[in-house]
Amino acid sequence: MASAGLLQTSLIWVAYAVAVALVLLVSVITTLTWQTPHERSIAVTIVSIVSLTALLATVFLLPVDIALVSSTASAHLGAKKDWATPARVDGILLTLKIVYYTLYTLDALLCLIVIPFTYFWYEEYDEVEEEEGTSSWGARFWRATKFTLGFVFLVVILFLVGFFVPAAGKNPGKNPGKHMDLDYFKRLLAANNGEKALTFGVGLLMTLGTLLYVLYTGAGLALLPVSFVKSAPSISAPQLSATTASALERNREQQRQLEMRNAGRADGMSQKDGREMDALLREERTLVRRERLAAEARGDGRSKIYRAWTKVQTVFRPLKLLGGILLLVLALLIWVSMLITGIDKAANSVCKQHCGYILGHLNVFQPINWIFVQSAKAFPVDYILMALLVLFFFSSSITGLASIGIRFLWVRIFQLKKGRTAPQALLIATVLLALMILAVNYAVAMLVAPQYAIYGTQTFCVNAPRFPGAQPDCREHRDMVRPCSEAFSEPAAKDVCTPTVMSTFLNRVTLNWPVFGAVNFWAQFVFLAVFLIVFVTSLFRTPRLNLSELDEEAEVDEEEGLLASTGRRFGATWQDITGRAKRSDGGQDGYGTSGHGNGSGEGSRA
Repeated sequence: MASAGLLQTSLIWVAYAVAVALVLLVSVITTLTWQTPHERSIAVTIVSIVSLTALLATVFLLPVDIALVSSTASAHLGAKKDWATPARVDGILLTLKIVYYTLYTLDALLCLIVIPFTYFWYEEYDEVEEEEGTSSWGARFWRATKFTLGFVFLVVILFLVGFFVPAAGKNPGKNPGKHMDLDYFKRLLAANNGEKALTFGVGLLMTLGTLLYVLYTGAGLALLPVSFVKSAPSISAPQLSATTASALERNREQQRQLEMRNAGRADGMSQKDGREMDALLREERTLVRRERLAAEARGDGRSKIYRAWTKVQTVFRPLKLLGGILLLVLALLIWVSMLITGIDKAANSVCKQHCGYILGHLNVFQPINWIFVQSAKAFPVDYILMALLVLFFFSSSITGLASIGIRFLWVRIFQLKKGRTAPQALLIATVLLALMILAVNYAVAMLVAPQYAIYGTQTFCVNAPRFPGAQPDCREHRDMVRPCSEAFSEPAAKDVCTPTVMSTFLNRVTLNWPVFGAVNFWAQFVFLAVFLIVFVTSLFRTPRLNLSELDEEAEVDEEEGLLASTGRRFGATWQDITGRAKRSDGGQDGYGTSGHGNGSGEGSRA
């Protein structure tokens, strides 16, 4: 039996390793797809890929956590499996803690130190100084380090505050109630100063992430399914091409008429006709760019594989519509489940605001939690569904960031678009996603599927044991099997029910620092309100083809194509100002090519 338990736990970890490998591939594709090509930086690209991989690895650890603790008990008998001795269970929990602490420490270091340093490192790049050779690598490194030291100081302050400030949960005068007699709550308070400092730091970051989660994830959860449903373009590529060709023909005909009208005039065109001709020429350039965009959408000039892929996307567009409808149903189901759990916690929590509204057990039917409990009967369907659920929240966060942009109050600082995201925006978006991941973990574990996320499929038997010290036997009394819950104080529940590491850590944060628990809990209702407003608005808002946006993007593409020649012109101008010619690699002064660059016009910063 011990070998069977080892095999099951090993398979769970192997599945997690495969998921992390796939996550790495997704992170590489996402980073390279969203980053603007002509401002690509090697350092920014590597840091973004590593950060996204670490974030997604943290997200996918929750299903592994639930799977491992559930594997130690038999859901049908309400008892621990033969191989799940206390030592083996403690070993599983210790491994999970190490992986959790490692990933959260890595996320914190990336977000508070590595990403800020990379941001300032990129900002300190000066093309002119690089060309002149006046900027050294050491000077650039020192300038970026000076700005990063502020973030290092912030991290030290956070952990010192968490280490020395007494936790509210330690003061019984502020935490009244018989709930403190339960073993589950006693274990939550049993933490050393190191764990207390970590819970304070994570609790503070989780609260900051909740504020972002309310806005971005709340809006993205509504916009992601709707974007799938409304993914069909309002105008097809052939229709756009035909419309543009017709408008271009009319434009050129008007130009010919103007030229013929003023052909015999000695002083040339009149001022009125000249202004009209200038307007027509500008419109002609716009229409030419739009015609090129339509040709690219049809796949003209591309390989047969690209054109075949475009056709496949068009053929499977109805499936995308169906997937959007399914995601819409899932989003509404999540919204209803979170509302039910939130009301249940607010009304029936065993300790209210003193412990972050921890709920002893569900008092109302909760659909998402019921689906997970029922799907657990067909292993491993429930774990796959949990992985898809957390991935749905993560994708919704990205959708919210792309739709709203990075803002300070109502001022948009950066916009996230495929192929047009600046390196600074990519780094800031990674930090925001890291903070939102903490809030997503709280929402999934505490509101979306609270009972399943805390104990998984574990149950315990309330039948009296045959003799003292024996395990209760429910093989003949299946009706005496109960799902595990925080509220039960029976010895059988204490021996069988093992909470997940994630739920224990989150409940420890909310119990030791009740202000974090209260803010995170009531913010969920704001999240539900944001989702409802955005969902209703997007449902009745008809998408329109923004031709001006298409023209602007086409103009940007045209400018990017001229970057190589622009760089040479700028270099020539700078040489005229300084009076010095740039020396090539061959040691000759002149205007010829020097072998620098990649010949494509796309720069790459270190």
